[in-house]
Amino acid sequence: MKAYYQDKWVTIYHGDCREILPQLDVKVDLVLTDPPYGLNYNNGDLANMWESAFGGDISRQKARPIANDDEETANEQFQDMLKLVKKYLLKGGACCCCCCCGGGGPKPLFAKWTLWMDEIIGFKQAVVWDKGGLGMGIHFRRNYEFLLIAQNGSPAHRWNGGNDTPNVWQFPKIIPREYEHPTAKPEALFAKAIALFSNPYDLVIDPFLGHGTTCRVAKNMNRYSIGIEIEEKYCEIAARRCSQEVMELG
Repeated sequence: MKAYYQDKWVTIYHGDCREILPQLDVKVDLVLTDPPYGLNYNNGDLANMWESAFGGDISRQKARPIANDDEETANEQFQDMLKLVKKYLLKGGACCCCCCCGGGGPKPLFAKWTLWMDEIIGFKQAVVWDKGGLGMGIHFRRNYEFLLIAQNGSPAHRWNGGNDTPNVWQFPKIIPREYEHPTAKPEALFAKAIALFSNPYDLVIDPFLGHGTTCRVAKNMNRYSIGIEIEEKYCEIAARRCSQEVMELG
């Protein structure tokens, strides 16, 4: 299996994580990822909805569909991913997944994903990411998302947060540029999770890499990482981001 990009710290594979993961032979300290939510928010329909609801010119909101972002496929691949990464997670290792606060209607996404994470790996905690400002929604505008955390058995493999780590984290959201992944997360958010659940020279894996934030931050922090991304255009951006070298800790 040929890597799309590789250096001392980072390996990136281009493909579906459900096909790539079974070919790996690794022991993983931390899984940190931002899977498709299955909401199709970036296919252009969202812009039309907001224009009709609130008016105004939002022509800059261009359609940037995410692969496998329909509800059925996204939910299926999320569960498949959990089953695959459980095989590689060291005992007590954490699996951290970004998740929005609701999927519309009576079936909020975080509730379903929490149950699946508990059934497959073992649920630990829901961290609220306070993004600041107003997000999407009608009547109640969303200004937070979740970082859902599962743990593969007890005790914790890595925990660097003591007993005073809050479960509400405040990091400003980022507005991705036109060429970037439309649901990119801030580096500070991922750096917090990596610092809590891993040590230098541990292995972090991201099955839904997007444009490379997990691998870039892991490299900055002297962690090894493996990222898998199904869309080649984002693999290219991730490779460019990760190619910059860092100073290794003593």
